[in-house]
Amino acid sequence: MAFEKLSDSIEELNRHLKAYADSNAEYYKLKIFKQATKGLTAVILGVLMGLFLLFALIILSVAVAIAISNALDVPSAGYFIVGGFYVLLFILVLLFGKKPLQKFLLVKLSRKIFNK
Repeated sequence: MAFEKLSDSIEELNRHLKAYADSNAEYYKLKIFKQATKGLTAVILGVLMGLFLLFALIILSVAVAIAISNALDVPSAGYFIVGGFYVLLFILVLLFGKKPLQKFLLVKLSRKIFNK
C-alpha cells in the first residue's frame, strides 16, 4: 500500500514537472515572438522613416544647389558645392563614425532587449 502511494506520488510529480516544462516552453515561445515582433516593427519603421528622410534630403539638396547656383550666377556651381559637401560628410563619417555609431546602437539595443 505504501509502495503504491509512493508510486502514485512520483507519477503525479512527473506529470506536474511535464506540465511545468510545457508551460515554461510556451512562455518563452511567446516572449521570443513578442521580442521578434517588436524588433521587426522597429526595423520596418526605421526603414520607412529613413526613406522619407532620404527623399526630403534629396529634394532639399536640389533646392539648396539651385539657390547656390542662382546666387553665384554659375549654373553648375551649386551642384558641385552640394556634392562636395556630401563627399566631405561621407569621408568624415567613414573616418570617425564607426565608434559612436556602435556605442549608440549597443546602448539602444541593450536597453530595449534587456530591460524588458
